[in-house]
Amino acid sequence: MRLATLLAGSITASLLLAPAVSARPARSPEQVAAAALAKAPVWDGHNDAPGQLRERHKNVLGSFDFTDTTGTADPATGNPALHTDLKRLRAGKVGAQFWSVYVSANLSEQQAVQATLEQLDVTKRLIARHPQDLTLCLDSACVEAAWKKGRIASLMGMEGGHSIGGSLAVLRQMYELGARYMTLTHFKNNGWADASTDAPAHNGLSPLGKDVVREMQRLGMLVDLSHVSEKTMLDVLEIAVAPVMVSHSNAFAINHHPRNVTDRVLDAIRSNGGIVMVNFYPPYVVEAARQWGANRDAEEARQKALLRGQPDKIKAAMADWDKANPMPRGSVKDVADHLDYIAKRIGAEHVGLGGDLDGIESTVVGMEDASTYPALFVELARRGWSQQDLEKLASRNMLRVLTSAEEYASTQRDISPYENPVSF
Repeated sequence: MRLATLLAGSITASLLLAPAVSARPARSPEQVAAAALAKAPVWDGHNDAPGQLRERHKNVLGSFDFTDTTGTADPATGNPALHTDLKRLRAGKVGAQFWSVYVSANLSEQQAVQATLEQLDVTKRLIARHPQDLTLCLDSACVEAAWKKGRIASLMGMEGGHSIGGSLAVLRQMYELGARYMTLTHFKNNGWADASTDAPAHNGLSPLGKDVVREMQRLGMLVDLSHVSEKTMLDVLEIAVAPVMVSHSNAFAINHHPRNVTDRVLDAIRSNGGIVMVNFYPPYVVEAARQWGANRDAEEARQKALLRGQPDKIKAAMADWDKANPMPRGSVKDVADHLDYIAKRIGAEHVGLGGDLDGIESTVVGMEDASTYPALFVELARRGWSQQDLEKLASRNMLRVLTSAEEYASTQRDISPYENPVSF
C-alpha cells in the first residue's frame, strides 16, 4: 500500500511539473485555403483569352502586353478590360489553364477548320512569348513538370465540334497540333451532335457523333460536355470508357439554364469518373439572372414589334431598359453553392473550376478576373471544406481525369483509327 501511494504521489508530482501541452489552434478559413493552393494550384478548365486576341487584334500580337491587361478597355468599341493576364493569373494561384481555341459556330465547317488552326497558332505564339511564365503542355507529365518549375501549364481545348468540319481525319490532325479537349457543340447543333440551346436534330449523338467520341478517347483527347444537350451528354456517358469533362457549366438543380448539368447526368459522371468545372457567368450561376435574361429577350421582342424598321430607336429603348433593370450578378457565395451541391451529390472528387473568363461579358461579384480564385477557396473553407477537398477542386481532380484519359489511350495503340468518308 505504502509503495503504491508513493508511486502515485510521484506520478502526480511529475504531471504537475511537466510543461503544459497546448492544443493546436484551429486554422482560419484563409489559412486552410492558402495551404490548399500552395499544395495544388488552380487548374482552370476554360479561358477565352485567345478569342479576345482574334476579336480585338485579328491575331496580330504586335505590342500586345499579356503581362498586365488591366488597361485594355476601349470605350470606342465597347470592349472592357480583359479578365486575364500573367499578373492576375499569378495572384489567382493559377498553375494550369485550358485555353479555349473557340471559333464561331456561325462559320461554315471549312471556315471553322481554318479559324481553329489560326486559334491554335495564336495560342502557341502567345505561350512562346512568355517562357518564364507559361509552358505549352500536351500531357499530364508536362503539367506536373511545369509546376515544379513555377510555370503555368498551358493546354488547349477546342470549343465546338464544328471545328473539325465533320471529319475524323481533321480531328486527328487537331490532336497532333495540340488540342487536348473538344467541346462537342457550341450554342447550336452541328452535323452530328445536339446542343443544349438549339432544337434537337439528332436525338443526342448521331452514329458519326458516337464515332467522334470513340476516336477522341482512342487518341486521349478529353470529351467536353459543356454546351451539349442532356441527351447528348447521356449518349456520351453510355459509350465513354475514359473520364469526361464538363469544362464550364453549373448545377441545373440550382439554376435551370439548359447549359447546366442535370442530376441524372451528374450521377452518370460520378460513375464515369469525370469532372464538372463550375463557371462564373451570372445567367448560369444565379436563377434570377436567368429570369432577367428571359425578361430582356421579351422586352427586346416587344420593342422590335413596336418600332419596326427603326433600329436606332430599338437600341436606345433597350439601353434605357438595361439602365433601369440591371442584371442580378450574384456573388462568390452563389458559385460556392453550385460546388457544394455537386460535391454533396457526387463527391468532391468530381468538381473543378472553369471560369469562362474573357468569354463572358460579366461575372458574379467577387470573381471578376483571374486574380480572384482564392476568394472562392476561402468561402468554401468557411463552409467546412477540408484542405484535402480544396486541393481536389483546385487541380488534383483535373490531373486525375487527364491522366486516366492518357492511360486509356495507351491501351488503344493497336486499335485502328475510326474512319468516315470525305465529303468533297
